[in-house]
Formats: sequence, structure tokens, C-alpha cells
Amino acid sequence: MEYQEAKLYKKEEIMNVLDDLVKEWFFSKFENFSLPQLYGVMPIFERKNILISAPTGGTKTLTAFLSILNYLVSLARKNELEDKVYAVYVSPLKALSNDVHVNLVSPLKEIEKIAEKKGIKLQKIRVGLRTGDTPSSERSGMLKRAPHILITTPETLAIVLTTRKFVELMKGVEFIIVDEIHALANKRGVYLSLSLERLDEISIMPLIRIGLSATIAPLKEVANFLVGQDRSCIIANVEFNKELDIKVLTPVEDLIETTGQELHSSLYSLLDNLIQKHKTTLIFTNTRSATERVVHHLREMFPSRYLEEIGAHHSSDILTWLFCWEVRSL
Repeated sequence: MEYQEAKLYKKEEIMNVLDDLVKEWFFSKFENFSLPQLYGVMPIFERKNILISAPTGGTKTLTAFLSILNYLVSLARKNELEDKVYAVYVSPLKALSNDVHVNLVSPLKEIEKIAEKKGIKLQKIRVGLRTGDTPSSERSGMLKRAPHILITTPETLAIVLTTRKFVELMKGVEFIIVDEIHALANKRGVYLSLSLERLDEISIMPLIRIGLSATIAPLKEVANFLVGQDRSCIIANVEFNKELDIKVLTPVEDLIETTGQELHSSLYSLLDNLIQKHKTTLIFTNTRSATERVVHHLREMFPSRYLEEIGAHHSSDILTWLFCWEVRSL
């Protein structure tokens, strides 16, 4: 297997390959390309296998999708989009798959609006979510109108690849993104590696493999898991230091002499104050019931602020169980 360290590209090099619609959308949202994007966008555009390792929150997912969206938009401009799956996104976390689905649909709608304002006719780029929870009606709908980007989990991908009708739609897959690959380089990932080889065999197009990982080592072994034997892979080990502002806060001065009711009231007042001061707030609890309880109390104590702008998210992996919920303060 041939490994190659990723090259740091210049902003201008990436801008030169982006479609004008994608470029306008991107810079309406972001001031500049992130470090992972400077390493990862061009290799994907050049159709090379790549493993991108960067800290959580490092824009890895958008890095993986930017060149793919660019490619699909260029086809949509020329009315050349076919009813087939072009790209597959796989994540071991069902909740993450749901989030990616939402976060992909929104940019595509915004790109469509930009095209409409410019009088550019653009085919609709479809995104489909297929997990164990997907209703049969939606699954049947995908057979009639294939999503151009399929978002799924390793287990559902394995099932899809045994379905004759859906396999026909997968014969044109050109890209596969494996997110959270550090959580799959284990026994759970064995089946996925077989699915990747199966997909490679099914597709009549060269399959480009894109792996996204939190900081992990050794990267060469993870890259080997991603692409298998006798294939080359670029490794982008992106390291950057985040600025942290850490404070230890307590809702009351004396935790021992304070009554339970006073502690309860002070705790949620403190949470409310922090949430209102920030655009996005993540609060972690250690049990599923605690997650639901905190959401309930915030809605109960501050109904005018948290009836809609709050959600509970439960996630887990092989090594840890962590429950979190997110509040977006408007």
C-alpha cells in the first residue's frame, strides 16, 4: 500500500476549481477555508483516496462534501444528473447521519436560490437518509427517485447491498465517505470493510474512499482499513490548537447548606443565563433520563424561550456512553 502525506493547498487553487454557485454559497457562510479544507478539498476533487484526521469540530464533514457538491452542481448545471447514487456517506452514529442529512439539505436549497436569482436552471440534487428507522414508504420512494447522495449507517449499507433493486442504483457510486472511522476500526468495522469491497465491485466507476477521523494513531493502519490492500491513500493529519476559555461555575456558594429546591432553581437560572449569552450551548449529562429531565425543567421554568429551540440528542459508541442535548439560542 502506498501512503502519501497531504499537501497544503493555497486558497486560490481551491477557488479556481469551485463552481461559481458553490463559491458564492461558501463565502456567504464562511470567511475562509479551514485548515482541513486546505488539505482535503483538492485531493477529493482530483479523485484520490484520502484519510483526514482532525480534532472534533474541525470542519471535516464539509471538507469531504465540498468537492462532491461542486461536482454534482456542475452536472446539474448541464442537466446531466442521472437517477442514481453518486455518493454514499456512512456514519456509525445514527444521530450524526440525521444531522448530516439536515445540514446537506439546507446548503443545497441555498445554492438553488442563488441559481434562481441568477437565472440559472439547475437540476434538483436529492439527498436521501436510509437507516433502520426509515419508513418503508420512503425506502420505496428511493427506488423510484434515487438520491444522488445516500446517507446511511454501516449496518444499513450492508443490507442495501444485498437488495437487488437498490444495487442497480449503486452501480454509479463514485464517492464513499466513512465518518467517525476511528470508531469503526475494530470488530464492528469488519462488516463495513466487506461492504466497501462489495461496493467497489458493484460500481462501474472508480470508487473514491474518504475517511474522516478524530485524532487517532497509527494513521497508516486506519488508512489501510479504509482503502484495503494495493491501493494508495493520502493522509492528512491536521493539527491545530483551539483557544479555550475554561471556567468552573457553581450555582450556589454553599452546596451543603443549600436546600434542594434552592439548588434546583439556581442551577437552571445559571443554565438559562449561559444559554442566552451564547449562540449554541452543549450540555452533557451522564444518563439518558438526566438528559430528558434537564430538557423538561428548562421548558417548564422558561416556556417562552425553550419550547422550540431545544432538542435532546443521545449518542454512543463502542468505548463510551455519553448523552448530550443541545440548545440553540436564537
